[in-house]
Amino acid sequence: MTTKVALILGVGPGIGGCVAKKWASKGYAVACVCRGIEKAEKVAAECGSTSRGYSCDVTDVEGMTELVKKVESEMGPINFLCYNSGRGFWKNWTDITEAEFSESIAINATGLLTAAKLVCPGMVERGEGSVAITGATASLRGKPFTTGFAAAKGAQRMLAQSLARDLGPKGVHVYLVIIDGGVGVPGGPDEKLDPNAIAQAYWDVSAQPKNAWSFELDLRPSAENW
Repeated sequence: MTTKVALILGVGPGIGGCVAKKWASKGYAVACVCRGIEKAEKVAAECGSTSRGYSCDVTDVEGMTELVKKVESEMGPINFLCYNSGRGFWKNWTDITEAEFSESIAINATGLLTAAKLVCPGMVERGEGSVAITGATASLRGKPFTTGFAAAKGAQRMLAQSLARDLGPKGVHVYLVIIDGGVGVPGGPDEKLDPNAIAQAYWDVSAQPKNAWSFELDLRPSAENW
């Protein structure tokens, strides 16, 4: 039986790393990606011998193109894509620069478009696959200090809807997870989200049967004021 491949964009000690390890525990070979190769390789080592670490910037279209080619050449067709890359500038509209605003859009939204264009056609061709996108409270509403982040996350959410509506009938499950609260460490206090619990939620949604797919899921700790 051919081992399925997961591509995780934006790995680290939090959500990305825990999603990578969850998919590895389910038998996937995992391509762990972030801008720093040492961090990517560390997470890959924690996933097991069939996983690999790669370095890439999601805003670099040429680099992303080469990344996907390399992953599929070395590991096989990508069956699961997790877009966990993101960045925010916590500034009021009077203080954020146009360059910072554009960078936030590029990382949170345009990078997702690039990843989808590179990975999803193969999923469509094979008639299966899933795409998980990490959203945030700012995906739903803006505050004075989230001027750049909320605009980018809102754009990401609308892009995710567009992808889900087009790709769903073609056999590809696209979903967005709203992370509504601070993320802590695995096994940490209940006041913050446990990244292992988040990863389990991602797995549960990806495992849904085709006759009962979710698009949007919000996760928050019980103590969160919402």
